[in-house]
Amino acid sequence: MIRILLVEDEKGIVSNLTEFLHVEGYEVDSVSGQRDALRLLEQGKFDLVLLDISLSDGNGFAVCKAIKENYKIPVIFLTASGDEYSTVTGFELGADDYVAKPFRPRELAMRIKNILRLTGTGGGIVHLGDVVVDAERGTASRNGKDLYLSALEYRLLLVFLNNRGRVLPRTMLLESIWDIGGEFVNDNTLTVYIKRLREKLEEDPQNPRIIRTVRGLGYKVDA
Repeated sequence: MIRILLVEDEKGIVSNLTEFLHVEGYEVDSVSGQRDALRLLEQGKFDLVLLDISLSDGNGFAVCKAIKENYKIPVIFLTASGDEYSTVTGFELGADDYVAKPFRPRELAMRIKNILRLTGTGGGIVHLGDVVVDAERGTASRNGKDLYLSALEYRLLLVFLNNRGRVLPRTMLLESIWDIGGEFVNDNTLTVYIKRLREKLEEDPQNPRIIRTVRGLGYKVDA
């Protein structure tokens, strides 16, 4: 799974963006300052860094410089600074992209996918029995045949993949997918989409082995 380091000191942005990226299938670690960002980079492997310029301590420029000198990880700046100096400085330090606040999460998701593809760090193949999910291409196939998932079906699948081993209540699933494509998703609609997803994923949709019902609690995809 793609692992992202979010370096941002605005708690609202951290909370909302972390939740959104989890739904998109990414693992996210977040810190608010330069010192903690460099510490995490030393401790673990990340595939991409989302980086604000103004931090609780230090600044994003210093973090970007350290990343490019020591780790060669792609960096996308997230900042309210729209002046030419900040933009030029970021790119001179090796930033791969620059997104000004406020930004639309879906646009940021596309920027992330593009950068990962261009730098060769994107992707990740996930197997669910005979189903193969290609996170880089945004596709799912079964026995080599494309399942042609709709946008909402694919997002629902990502929610399950990002929470393998956990029982997911219907309320959580509704909150995770209700706004995709501007579609309204109620409890009955969720039932329909889970049924459709099972029909595409499962060998025997009447006796599902991938998306299992946990009676009285919700649904679960095993780790």
